[in-house]
Amino acid sequence: MKRFWGFVHKEFLHIFRDKRTLIILFGMPIIQILLFGYAITNEVRNANIAILDLSKDAVTNSIINKISSSGYFMIYDNLDNLDEIETVFKTGKVKEVIVFESGFAQKLKSNKKAEIQIITDATDPNTGTTLYFYTSNIIKNYQMEINLVQQPFLNIIPEIQARYNPLLKGVYLFVPGLITIILMLVCAMMTSISLTKEKELGSMEVLLASPMKPFLVIISKVIPYLILSLIISTVILLIGHYNFGVPIRGNLILLYLEITLFIITALSLGILISTKAQTQQVALMVSLAGLMLPTILLSGFIFPIENMPLPLQIIAHINPSTYFMIIVRDIMIKGSGLEFLWQETAILIGITLVLIIASIKNFRIRLQ
Repeated sequence: MKRFWGFVHKEFLHIFRDKRTLIILFGMPIIQILLFGYAITNEVRNANIAILDLSKDAVTNSIINKISSSGYFMIYDNLDNLDEIETVFKTGKVKEVIVFESGFAQKLKSNKKAEIQIITDATDPNTGTTLYFYTSNIIKNYQMEINLVQQPFLNIIPEIQARYNPLLKGVYLFVPGLITIILMLVCAMMTSISLTKEKELGSMEVLLASPMKPFLVIISKVIPYLILSLIISTVILLIGHYNFGVPIRGNLILLYLEITLFIITALSLGILISTKAQTQQVALMVSLAGLMLPTILLSGFIFPIENMPLPLQIIAHINPSTYFMIIVRDIMIKGSGLEFLWQETAILIGITLVLIIASIKNFRIRLQ
């Protein structure tokens, strides 16, 4: 029995001496509980909305003030006409537009009822539905307050319009998100593991010592992942479109250019990880903890970024998946062009250049 406990003691010593094992045992659960605890929430806080008040009377002003003071919404813009609704949605800054019909107070007084149109950006159907319920509840509370002193009862009727996704299909959200996750998986994770494997086997030094220039060696290693990623993206788009009815309303050439840009970004990230990681195990853990979890939880794929705590929002805004998610979703679902997506594209190009420069620098360091 003493031998048995001796083996147990020895195993504990091995575990506590290996820093990588300790990180896996204690670091991963802590990271996951923090991410899941703070990121997973369906609550709405400070969501940007726009107001189109065609009546501009005391009643509409009271309702607008009640909505803006609720803590759930922030008035991002006041629109002048119906034509501006499409434009403000395509900028991506607004999640909901509230439209008050002309002569709202007069209709409420004479007909005892008036209508409010709630138009949500349903490219994310979960957020769109949540925003509608929050808004309609605020309107119902206002109606109950005025009906306490009003006879006969006044009826304010909220009408919903789910823009871009009228049936609120969840697949409209998941197909763009799936493209992002798979591209990050294939490009960044597989590239980092593949290059680290070459280092472990000692074949990378042999390849870099060949007559071919080092950067050409690296490019030759990642080109297959680039081609495979484009093929995989095409397969997902075809299945999403023909099997699930997900539209591709924007320019197809622009969509593929943006996909190629993100693939290059992910490949650069994978190369950078491989320059730092000494083993495949380390590369895999860094990829899982540093890439996969942020891509799923901190990119706006499932949970709105604006609902997260500030530290997680900062991480989300340096995550290239965040910008690609916006780009691919807006091109496919909204039909947005480069005039609406130039900022996200420019940020993605900037991140890619930084990653490429850092990767080249680290490879040079290893060769010295």
